[in-house]
Amino acid sequence: MTGSAGAGYLGVDIGGTNVRAALVGAAGSILLLERWPAEIHLGREHFLGRLAGNLAALRERGAATGIETAAVGLGVPGLIAKTGLVHSSVNLEPLVGLNLKDAVSAETGLPTVVMNDANAAAFGESRYGAGRSYASLLMFTLGTGVGSGLILDGALWTGIDGVAAEYGHATVEPAGLLCPCGNCGCLEQYASATALTRAAITSVQHQGGMLADIPAGELSAETIAAVARRGDTLARSLFEEAGRYLGIVAATVANLLNLEAIIVGGGVAASFDLLDAAIRREVDRRAFAIPAARLVIRPGELGDDAGILGAAALARELSGNAPK
Repeated sequence: MTGSAGAGYLGVDIGGTNVRAALVGAAGSILLLERWPAEIHLGREHFLGRLAGNLAALRERGAATGIETAAVGLGVPGLIAKTGLVHSSVNLEPLVGLNLKDAVSAETGLPTVVMNDANAAAFGESRYGAGRSYASLLMFTLGTGVGSGLILDGALWTGIDGVAAEYGHATVEPAGLLCPCGNCGCLEQYASATALTRAAITSVQHQGGMLADIPAGELSAETIAAVARRGDTLARSLFEEAGRYLGIVAATVANLLNLEAIIVGGGVAASFDLLDAAIRREVDRRAFAIPAARLVIRPGELGDDAGILGAAALARELSGNAPK
């Protein structure tokens, strides 16, 4: 799909398995889109070479339609410094210790910004999606883990070091399950797709139900949701429990920051209808009445494109091309 001539911004969503990149118009429309395997197991240089080549190709295709690329934004899973240094990334270990901002900027010659992938998704929803009407929000991205991004007064808040708002690692069970981060009882051990699947496998051994008819290797958040919608009590209870844990954290956030909205995105967000009531119930039970009543809880609108659009939007704003 092509658009009218003007400025474009490259938004890149880097995952452990695939990379998606788009040339995005000033109003948030995706003009061109590419996807390729991350192949991070082949090492840093291979990864960076493939990234540079595909970004160059997108720029060339855009230029052929009159779109001049003005800046680049990249969303990366892990702890990312404001400088663009990758402090840690479980799925992209070869990039740890690399200043990705400097590397991409040197290759492209363009202003570049690098951010955590959940921060990119939150910024995308705040500019073009479910968060457009709110100046303050927290977004949860529910997938293999639980990521989050925080918007305060319309701006992405990343803290002094760039690693703020990691609410997937808020403690919800002090003596709970061990998390790969080193803590025990993190939210993502109870509300992620991985957590739902693990809980289903454990619970079905004792409770049976429709889930017992599904081989363990085929259980996923999607299959559990499908069974829940068919009325299975166990499947519904698994989502309600995940929603309860999300609500505990959301209530704490409501009391701390008096936000306008919680946005739920990521793959598990397709099952928002199975989580919503439990989240709301816990917020109303635990938060003060004023911030609880203020807080809107809703699903994201941009799906897999939230990160791409958010990365491109932040690149646009930090390059000085945002609307005044």
